[in-house]
Amino acid sequence: MTGQKTEGLTYQGAGVDIDAGNRLVENIKPLVKATARPELLSGIGGFGALLEIPEGYRQPVLVAGADGVGTKLKLAIEMGVHNSVGIDLVAMCVNDILVQGAEPLFFLDYLATDRLDVDVATGVIAGIADGCIQSGAALAGGETAEMPGMYALGDYDLAGFCVGVVEKAQIIDGSQINQGDRIIGLASSGVHSNGFSLVRKILERAEATLDQPFQQTTLGEALLTPTRIYVASLLPLLRAGRINGLSHITGGGLLENIPRVLPKGLGAELQRDCWPQQPLFDWLQRAGGVVDEQMYRTFNCGIGMVAIVAEDQAQGVIDDLQSAGEQAWDIGQVVRDDDMAVHVR
Repeated sequence: MTGQKTEGLTYQGAGVDIDAGNRLVENIKPLVKATARPELLSGIGGFGALLEIPEGYRQPVLVAGADGVGTKLKLAIEMGVHNSVGIDLVAMCVNDILVQGAEPLFFLDYLATDRLDVDVATGVIAGIADGCIQSGAALAGGETAEMPGMYALGDYDLAGFCVGVVEKAQIIDGSQINQGDRIIGLASSGVHSNGFSLVRKILERAEATLDQPFQQTTLGEALLTPTRIYVASLLPLLRAGRINGLSHITGGGLLENIPRVLPKGLGAELQRDCWPQQPLFDWLQRAGGVVDEQMYRTFNCGIGMVAIVAEDQAQGVIDDLQSAGEQAWDIGQVVRDDDMAVHVR
């Protein structure tokens, strides 16, 4: 019919609320400010983040890492607990670059969702800011993407990106590891952020609910305990040259991650009775009927980071880690092994 007017389409009508994004930026400004480092030259709102290399480095080498939180997000969304996964996001990235000796400098985040819930996003970024403060990284910027139709309503995904710096002569690449070196295990805070596809299957099989009592908390709260950040306790030891190798125990568990730092021809022998089993892993194994090998190949089993040190350094390193607030144990040794395997006795 001629002359009929149709209402014009808008971005908001298509599902993207620019005003909500602006409100989020205002909400997070004080959170971001709390993470600032003196080397940071730009704040949020620009197209890129600018940061100077800290003073004191003679041959600075930049180290970059990227990671996410995985399906742990499904539990967080189901429970309506969003700030802890922000800590997870930072931890997964900064712990990864730490194993090469790097001091975290700055962090960027990416949050993608169907429709932006400002309160939820603020909670997530508050957790990210907390993780940045724990690790000494500046939250230099990020991106929030509304993508209607890409995600179910209420769902979101996270990705994180961290850049750190290490003195070239102090890069940790495993080349200094020798047969007979001791393996020091640093306690995890729980499952951390890996293995949750199996965790969710175990929950289904056991017909368990997240609000059921577990120890001094609920099962859901125990599973959502954020990943431990090891930067503050390990950086002084790295800079003092007391650590030959580090392994962040993430996807693949103890069996897959430790060999990533071992020189060719060396393996690891772990003594299972040298560190306490956390009740959460006992429950997961019983409820899921998971055999030992699958536990060691999927979960951290109570060890979130492994440090490999010379035998005569082992006790001193453990003492210093405990003084820094870590639980740490001598859990094994580096052995000759052409297959570069990890054996748990």
